[in-house]
Amino acid sequence: MTDDLQNIISKNSQSNFYYTFSLLPGKKREALNTIYTFCRSTDDIVDLDHNEHSKKIAMLSRWRKEFEKALLYQSEFPLLNTVAKIIHHFKIPTEPFFELMKGVEMDLFNKRYLTFQDLLEYCYRVASTVGLMAIEIFGYKNQITRDYAINLGIAMQLTNILRDIKEDSKVGRIYLPQEDLKKFHYSEQDILNEVFNDNFRSLMKYESDRAENYYQKATECLNSNDRKNLFTARAMQYIYHGILKKIRKKNYNVFQSRIKISSFEKLFFASGVWAKYHLVYR
Repeated sequence: MTDDLQNIISKNSQSNFYYTFSLLPGKKREALNTIYTFCRSTDDIVDLDHNEHSKKIAMLSRWRKEFEKALLYQSEFPLLNTVAKIIHHFKIPTEPFFELMKGVEMDLFNKRYLTFQDLLEYCYRVASTVGLMAIEIFGYKNQITRDYAINLGIAMQLTNILRDIKEDSKVGRIYLPQEDLKKFHYSEQDILNEVFNDNFRSLMKYESDRAENYYQKATECLNSNDRKNLFTARAMQYIYHGILKKIRKKNYNVFQSRIKISSFEKLFFASGVWAKYHLVYR
């Protein structure tokens, strides 16, 4: 089990958002990359297909215990001990880390969500928690910035869910609330059969509008005094919001191909936000 966990850590040694993190000062950049590696590694414990369900449960339990030991710098995994040093240095509350692990654990037991409120708890745990960790590294002065992180996390996770409907259904996960499927007369079997019709488009518009609302809520919670420190979070917001806009532009046909933001677009968003917040708002 230890070797399996170590392989997961090694797999996530580089962040997908490295190009945005690279614009941060050295210590913050290293800290954020380490926290991201922790989050990705936690998520991958339940996502690796070759492990049996019972083994994934055992691995996640072991991971949680090792994290608790790491808070005393006693974990056998150097990554977790480094995470603990970052927690202490930046005074990051440990609650989001444990909530993240609870969220990841939900994927082992919950394949469906009856209501949006049920899904909201999942989105908070697997995404908003990451934002709450990150803002402590970025630095902020206003408590409303926590609401920014929470709303942005929900918006980004909802975008992920809409983009990945096809891929998730293939591994037995359907995140769209059952009450919404019923409301728009679209079934789970329709998803599995990749039925693209007016009912699906109406359903997707409804869910996209909901995600849009959370992006708007996040923006409303972005205090001007914290704007400069949060340019990396804003760059991520532009990137994920860009994915949502592409979903709309494709008339919600997420079955045809996986919708992506190119590396050039990501770099454009990252550098543009950095320039705006460091040159315009000096």
